[in-house]
Amino acid sequence: MPHKAVVIGAGTAGLVAAAALSLAEPALQVHVLDRDELPQGPENRRGVPQGRHAHLLMAGGLSAMEALFPVSVRDRLLQAGAHEIALGNGMLALTPDGGWFHRWKRSGPHMITCTRALTDWVLRQILLETRANVSVHQASVEGFLGDARHVRGVRLGPEADPGLGRELEADLVVDASGRGSGSLAWLAGIGISGVEEKKIDSGLTNATRIYRIPPGAESFPLTLVQANPYDGRPGRSAMVLPIEGDRWMVSAAGTRGGEPPRDAEGFLRYALDLPHPIIGHLIAGAEPLTDVAVSRGHSTDNNRRYFEKADQWPERLIVLGDALATFNPAYGQGMSVAALGAQVLALELQRHGLTGTGLSRRVLRGAARHVDTAWSTAVGVDVLFPGVVGAQPKAADRVAAWYTNRLTRAATGTYEAASALWDVTSLTAPATRALRPRALFAALTGPALPRRLEPPLQPSEQRILDRLTGAAHRPPTPRPSHTS
Repeated sequence: MPHKAVVIGAGTAGLVAAAALSLAEPALQVHVLDRDELPQGPENRRGVPQGRHAHLLMAGGLSAMEALFPVSVRDRLLQAGAHEIALGNGMLALTPDGGWFHRWKRSGPHMITCTRALTDWVLRQILLETRANVSVHQASVEGFLGDARHVRGVRLGPEADPGLGRELEADLVVDASGRGSGSLAWLAGIGISGVEEKKIDSGLTNATRIYRIPPGAESFPLTLVQANPYDGRPGRSAMVLPIEGDRWMVSAAGTRGGEPPRDAEGFLRYALDLPHPIIGHLIAGAEPLTDVAVSRGHSTDNNRRYFEKADQWPERLIVLGDALATFNPAYGQGMSVAALGAQVLALELQRHGLTGTGLSRRVLRGAARHVDTAWSTAVGVDVLFPGVVGAQPKAADRVAAWYTNRLTRAATGTYEAASALWDVTSLTAPATRALRPRALFAALTGPALPRRLEPPLQPSEQRILDRLTGAAHRPPTPRPSHTS
């Protein structure tokens, strides 16, 4: 009888987990379960609470996906309209201290920008087109089958496909069901409790609006105004990133006390009032295509479950993606951490097989190492904002923040510092990459190039910005009056 696996969740984490299973065990039957009715195209759905906001697929995550899928995820995303952005010269970014990053001749790592819905849709299409042993079903999970030593499947809700039954036996269960995972309650149902959990909430609110890219502005770089965690005031930031369909996705974010508003006029004013008004100038001259979508609360906090440290852990149960750890979405790490965790799963299965003892522990510990890098980046900043809930900055946090600020400042004008920062934020290297001698020297001595207070625009880009700014400030043309 063929072996069977169940993956809970059909978002990015679930899809890359299914890809890992089918890659490592081609004869394995993989059932992907999701409580949502999945859309027949790249559309938002309720089960992805941050789906309407900005998502970045970092170089480390993309590399893991390329290794897991039999065709190029990068190529398929770009064919579907996604954009590839070079961190070294394809973006404009204002740092917390008011200096702009230099744009280098060397491109550095690349990231992919598009809607989250497009990413999920492309991954699902590739999976179902290329892996005959993978199937996707609408079904909710109500608990685990088995005991504290060994999970042997899942218990399904009454709306599940009758062909699956109410109890779905499996040789391996992967919980990739996201921020709303019921894993703690499901574990309690088989006798496992006391899992350490940490929540750190900066009170972040995300507000996003989609615009049509103005004619002639298609080549304008991704533009980012970063939040300042060092001045004791609420963090306020915004980003304009190109997405499929000749559109800009504009996401504003504010921590507790600095939240962006929901109304269109307030949203524009928020962008104009940032430390530099460039984002406000860009969107004031662009056509809005949607209302402002807002998310806050549980969907934006940092939440880590230390399953890898649990005193008891059953064989044949693995947790990946947001069900393992969630991060403030402003840092764009979630999809990449999920893909890197799935890559660990594939490698462990290839080395030790599906029935090897200790598989679950090894995968959890390997995935946790990638979580560590993203967690230290997100939490190390979030604890500094006023009103944060769940943690207060300690002496070590303040030292790390001081060094991060120094490295970021150096990265505006020293390539070695910029390269270190890119590698860590792209999840292609651990956080210790920022402490290598050249990066350390740059952080301590400061940027080699003069500090720029205005964005480093190419002449063609400056003309685009001038045109949009002028359009935004130009009074509307009066309609001709008709007299009889």
